[in-house]
Amino acid sequence: MQITVLRGRDDECRAVRSLLDGVTDAGGALLLRGEPGSGRSALVGYAHRYATTCTVLAATGVAEESALPYAGLQRLLDPVLDRATALPEQQWHLLRRVLDGEGCPTDRQLALSMAVLGLLAAASRDRPLLATMDDVDRGDPPTARVLACVARRLRQVPVAVLLTADVTATVDGIPAHRLRPLDERESVALLTDRLPERPAPPVAATLAVVGGGNPQALVDLADALTPGQGRGEEPLPTAPPADGALGRAYRARLDPLPPETRRMLLLAALDEDGEPSTLIRAAAAAGTAVEALAPAEVAGLIRVEPHGVTFPQPLARAMVAASAPLAERRAAHRLLASVLDSDGQRLRRAMHLAAATAGTDPALADELEQAAAGGEGGWGSASAALRRAAELSDHPAHVSARLLAAARYAWAAGRPGQARLLLDRLRAVPADRTVTGRADLLRGELELRCDNASVASATLLSAAGAVAGTDRALALAALVRAGEAVCFAGDQYRYAEVGRRAWALRRPNDPPAIELMSFLVAGVAATLRGDHERAGPALRRAVVLGGRLTGPALTPTALTCAAAAGLVVAVDGAAHRLAERAVGLARARGELSMLSRALELRAVAEYWLGWHEAAAETSRDGLRVARAAGQVNCANVHLGMLAVLAAVRADRDTSLRRIREIGEAPTPGSRPHALAGWALAVLDLVDGRHAEAAARLASLARLGTGRGQVLVQVMATPYLVEAAAHLAHRPAATAALAVFDRWASSTASPLRRALSARCHALLAPRGSAEAEREFHTALRLHPTEAGTFERARTELLFGQELRRRRRPRDARAHLHQARETFTLLGASCWAEQATAELRAAGESVGPPDLPAARLLTGQQLRIAQLVAEGATNREIAARMFLSTRTVDHHLRNVFHRLGIRSRTELARAFAADRQVGLTSER
Repeated sequence: MQITVLRGRDDECRAVRSLLDGVTDAGGALLLRGEPGSGRSALVGYAHRYATTCTVLAATGVAEESALPYAGLQRLLDPVLDRATALPEQQWHLLRRVLDGEGCPTDRQLALSMAVLGLLAAASRDRPLLATMDDVDRGDPPTARVLACVARRLRQVPVAVLLTADVTATVDGIPAHRLRPLDERESVALLTDRLPERPAPPVAATLAVVGGGNPQALVDLADALTPGQGRGEEPLPTAPPADGALGRAYRARLDPLPPETRRMLLLAALDEDGEPSTLIRAAAAAGTAVEALAPAEVAGLIRVEPHGVTFPQPLARAMVAASAPLAERRAAHRLLASVLDSDGQRLRRAMHLAAATAGTDPALADELEQAAAGGEGGWGSASAALRRAAELSDHPAHVSARLLAAARYAWAAGRPGQARLLLDRLRAVPADRTVTGRADLLRGELELRCDNASVASATLLSAAGAVAGTDRALALAALVRAGEAVCFAGDQYRYAEVGRRAWALRRPNDPPAIELMSFLVAGVAATLRGDHERAGPALRRAVVLGGRLTGPALTPTALTCAAAAGLVVAVDGAAHRLAERAVGLARARGELSMLSRALELRAVAEYWLGWHEAAAETSRDGLRVARAAGQVNCANVHLGMLAVLAAVRADRDTSLRRIREIGEAPTPGSRPHALAGWALAVLDLVDGRHAEAAARLASLARLGTGRGQVLVQVMATPYLVEAAAHLAHRPAATAALAVFDRWASSTASPLRRALSARCHALLAPRGSAEAEREFHTALRLHPTEAGTFERARTELLFGQELRRRRRPRDARAHLHQARETFTLLGASCWAEQATAELRAAGESVGPPDLPAARLLTGQQLRIAQLVAEGATNREIAARMFLSTRTVDHHLRNVFHRLGIRSRTELARAFAADRQVGLTSER
């Protein structure tokens, strides 16, 4: 196997270079482990090309010679055997006898290894030497043992040894690298390198999944791809080709197995659900038993465990199936179908029957469609079932409907590439206007979440028009998504059209789900045009309807609509509850397509509630989900939110790292671009660059035009005003505050009104009674149960104002409160600012003397108490209904806040607290 471009192997190439660069000073060894096709041989070739100043000895382990002791060693050393005369006579005679096939007694193994080491040292006297043995585990074991022994004794000689082996092989005492699968970006790059024309993006994404990150599999797929497949016009392969290099490598491992073992292995590979009882029944029907798998387990192809048979190498299952003749595969599928229950295992049984069927079979297509209805068996399996049902159908209307359902299920499963390919196949099938409209709705949602959101709105508006006459609910769903698209892209002026079209679809006595969407669109449209008197009631009605949803109407999509309405009308608690329900429901149903959006709304609600740490954890979760589901735009929104949350806490490094992760892909004016700008502005503000901060925040939207991120700028207005307060010219801040005021005054949110009062205090004449009055109003309005960070910011700003008015005594009370709150929240930068202000107010301030319990949030405190009692992270997760990842995250923060490094120190800290009775006071 030769792969010319080493995509995704930077770490391994660096390790090879390091090995060879240092060989003149001291020898060394390296073991590269990986599954077949992972690029081990390509890395050996890279080492050969890099070793321009070295003598190179190279050999490969050959399975046919595995029973010939030292056959591999003979091939490796043959070019330098003329140097053997430099060895001591006993070593030379021993080495010669071994290489002549006379063997080596056990008690002479070390002497043989030292003879080989001496020969390599003699060969390296003129120039350093590189010895490589590819697939060392496939050749004879005695050679592997000698090379391992030599590789551990190279410090004093200018010799480098590079070995490669299967992922299951280990060699003690030698540095090793396990070759990881390529990620999607690296896989797509490798496919692009290999193909004569750049493949369509969904084609590349799908092939990357099929290839499983295996470089040789990707090369084989690219070599076998037809031009039509490359353009997405023909069905793509579901496994690497059996006649490719990877297929030949697996056949070489399968052919030595007994026929009965290969038959059982094929059954295990085709039974993807892996239930032990199914395989046991299938084995009995085939006249054998699962014990026949033992040789395959010894060969490292499978693991037989109590819960079933697993394939430890990602592509092994697919390659075992692909390597079997078609007739054997179909017979195995029919056998598996015969042992499955037609009721409890309906979908699996139908899929096996479909795999054994050639041509069309309308009855089986109907069975597949019914068995997969509603994502039964998982959205991914349901998509595969509907795709196969379309292939078995004999009527264009059935083909188009089933392809559309397959695409929709693929999207729900978090596989946008497959969804796009299925939609592309649908274009070639005659379909009515309704099917076309439904396809455009899905295509528009894919554009909104994964591609160019600026074109998604047009696609979604077209979809709404196509289905409005037959399905008003679907048309409204398309309009809701179109509205989301124009807001994401920063084209809010286009929301007016969305609102007009949604209003035209309203009917008296609409069902709650339809009414909810109507009120959401009407409320957002009114908000964007500044008509808060109409917006408030509509949005509140949407929130109420969301809380009343039951039965089929209770979906993650409907709940996210209600949560979005709650955020716009500033009912943060209700919005959080609705988003939380949407997250739970999406997880329970496996709807990855909606999970990231639900987590985004939950994070925003947590930001407004003042739960910054929870918001960051939610955004991290959303980022993981979005990346796994290929939702690039959603991932960038979560990155932007993480950048803002880090900036608000003055964590410069984290904020900038998140902004760098966003990259340059988001277009100016889009939501991720605006969130990144907001984060940078907050960092400017922290550093005292007020003009730069104000300019960044003012550029987020062009007020009065409906262009830019109006909603993001509204969220960021308190920071814009704070920055502008230091400037002589403030028109942008004044205009933004007017918009914020109209919105805040239309809500029942004390926090929004407190922030409005704080902003007016900052823009009032310095030292005026108006400024003091507005600060007092803000502190009175700040809620005590939420938003403690913003209250502390108000206390700090008021303390600064009083100190500059030469009222240090009054200032100190507010500054002390701000400092203590920031310390409790772990916002060290802001606490330091409060400390500096206190010192400027004439007070000598040391580090805050707070007990452990008061430095932690409620959840952190509970976790810390359980740790102090001796509970493990897993036990804590079970008791608190959290994931172990969340417990780990909170515990790291506990250690950081308390300035401790171990669980033992934590237990001591809480013991000290209990002695003085402080923990109970908390």
